[in-house]
Amino acid sequence: MQRALLNEPGPGEFCLHGGHGPAGAASSLVAQIVFNRPMDAVYTYLVPEHLRELVGPGQRVRAPFGKANRRAVGYCVGTGPADETGRSLKSIEAVLDREPLLSETMLQLTRWIADHYLCSWGQVLDTVVPAGVRHNAGTRLVKLVEAAPDAAERLVEAKLPEKQRAVLRVLLDDHGPLRFDELIKKADCGPGPVKALCTKGLVVETSQRSEEFTPETSAVEKHGDLELTGQQRAAFLSIVAAMRSGEHRTLLLHGVTGSGKTEVYTQAIREVVHCGRQAIVLVPEISLTPQTIRHFRSRFDSVAVLHSHQTDSERHWHWQRIARGEVQVVVGARSAIFAPTPKLGLIVIDEEHETSFKQDTVPRYHAREVARRRAELEGVPLVLGSATPTLESWRRAQQNLDILLSLPKRIEQRPLPPVVIVDVRNDPQCRPGGAIGVALQRAMQKTLAEGGQVILFLNLRGYSPTLWCRSCGYVIKCPHCDITLTYHKGRNVSLCHSCGHEAAILRCPGCGRGGISYLGNGTERLEKEVRTKFPDYPCLRMDSDSMRRPGSHDAALDAFRKQEVRILLGTQMIAKGLDFPNVTLVGVISADTALHQPDFRSGERTFQLIAQVAGRTGRGERTGRVYVQTTSPTESAIRRASEHDYLGFAAEELQRRHELMLPPYQTLVRVIVRGPEEEAVRHHSDEMVEVVKAVAHATASTVRVLGPGPAPVAKIKDNYRYHFQLSGDDFESIRDLWRHSLPKLPKTRDVEFAVDVDPMNMR
Repeated sequence: MQRALLNEPGPGEFCLHGGHGPAGAASSLVAQIVFNRPMDAVYTYLVPEHLRELVGPGQRVRAPFGKANRRAVGYCVGTGPADETGRSLKSIEAVLDREPLLSETMLQLTRWIADHYLCSWGQVLDTVVPAGVRHNAGTRLVKLVEAAPDAAERLVEAKLPEKQRAVLRVLLDDHGPLRFDELIKKADCGPGPVKALCTKGLVVETSQRSEEFTPETSAVEKHGDLELTGQQRAAFLSIVAAMRSGEHRTLLLHGVTGSGKTEVYTQAIREVVHCGRQAIVLVPEISLTPQTIRHFRSRFDSVAVLHSHQTDSERHWHWQRIARGEVQVVVGARSAIFAPTPKLGLIVIDEEHETSFKQDTVPRYHAREVARRRAELEGVPLVLGSATPTLESWRRAQQNLDILLSLPKRIEQRPLPPVVIVDVRNDPQCRPGGAIGVALQRAMQKTLAEGGQVILFLNLRGYSPTLWCRSCGYVIKCPHCDITLTYHKGRNVSLCHSCGHEAAILRCPGCGRGGISYLGNGTERLEKEVRTKFPDYPCLRMDSDSMRRPGSHDAALDAFRKQEVRILLGTQMIAKGLDFPNVTLVGVISADTALHQPDFRSGERTFQLIAQVAGRTGRGERTGRVYVQTTSPTESAIRRASEHDYLGFAAEELQRRHELMLPPYQTLVRVIVRGPEEEAVRHHSDEMVEVVKAVAHATASTVRVLGPGPAPVAKIKDNYRYHFQLSGDDFESIRDLWRHSLPKLPKTRDVEFAVDVDPMNMR
């Protein structure tokens, strides 16, 4: 006999179901189902009798969907008794998960995300549950056999062939189910006797998933906790007090670079683990290095890692361990906030100012705000850490909505490095083709001669970010995007860093002549200049082009740590989280890269980058220096960063934002309209704005509607882009206006739009 029929409807899924009789009114249970569709709707389905004990909230089901009744996979978000209206309902066909993938708390969280980020619940659910988990990656379905409950009694009287008796004896002796292949090996028989016993009802066949993926793990030397300084201990005790209160608190840990924020987090997590609970630590994807993972594994017995570069099998393996409560600490990028921790006790977001915590595809959530909401639902503290907090977080602390913890001094009272602003507008060495100015070159020569190490930061990869025709002045752009191509000399191709288009540019597309000039500097060109000017000192470039091979990032940092490399240059990859005591000089090649972008946060990002990269020096016994090359030496962001004056910068920038009615004083929602025909996109965006303004007028809404107009990057991937913005005192007023407007918006097959709540990228 078969206890349950387990079939595989698709890669890695199993389904629990019985017969296929018609759905009838006899069923008194219904399930609320949501699907991954761009419409925020919950559908009601009947639950057949044979599935009542199998279905529940948080599980996936298969059901007919739409007028064509095509089979679709959805998520059960609730069950309840059927009403008595007599309406005809479709029935779910199969349950795809043995256990819920999402807890009640996670269902509440995903519902909040859908409401707050103006997308559908189904889109959120499919994002929260990784594909590897949905498809049971790294596992296979195995057949199990066990003796029926009355098999021992029946064996005495049953007249069975010897082979069948041997099978039953093996099962009864083992007191549990055996894999089919293992059973026939132990009983020294073929599959026939087992099948015969199944027909007679003496054995039961079932199926279950077996893990086949085994991750590669290497031993990590364990380390004890460090002794906390007075200021660290005060911050630590505040976090512990919040944990013991049993209520949610958000704490902003503002500490200068090198002040020991990580040790405070680590020891707070130690307290959580001692209480038998779990912690989630979010770090920017760029900081999720083997060095970071090794730190946590050296301090805790069980650490899981979740990030986008893992295979589906790896993610599934870690996810299952977390869900079973086997993991003490979950470390990962933004999606790790959805880790299925059954005993969550603390959430930490390191470098909370990082823009990579905002997702740029649907659902466009910000991990910080999702973490805040999850911490509220779970009743646990949230710790935000940064040397340069976002102005949104800083203002909440000023308003006493969050608790401010300060680490104003470096460990062992080491001074912050002096920062020299170098005006390179008239520097003869910073003419076309040159990146290292006179002052920085002299400082590098002195540092290297004294045995120190140098870090050079330039946030542009490639050889040259601009290709220019000397004959006609044409600037060569991507044919699919309104973005200049970047020349990569190592590959001898020009690339679009937006859509990935590549081309070998030999002649000008405008006039057809040769003689293309390469303007500006990327890390590839900087590396060439460093090797030319400092041939006696080993140099290494770290960017997403040079660190493609698995393990290359860790190997590069190890070589720098051992001082086999004396000059390290690169992009944001080297700007954060690195701690090398022998680095005594940091050079910022172009502090203006982000400053003049069409984005109201450009000054804030410039300050953050300079402050963060400056923090890579002076972390050992030897003092360090920072040289910041710029063509805008009087800009507040650069001047304040050179003075390590976050408080002064924040006060100035907040005043400017208040005057201009910008976040954090206003809530901002951006709507991007895009399509292949520019005129159609322009016309559609105009119509959309007219509708929203009419609804705002009719409902007496105070929300401001700004635009429409061409987006700063007017075309990406062959789609022209227009945008408009909704600005209001609170999110609820914008949400209400948008929901009232949505049904009235024009619809066309060739033009689509995307809604970005609290946008971090205005391009």
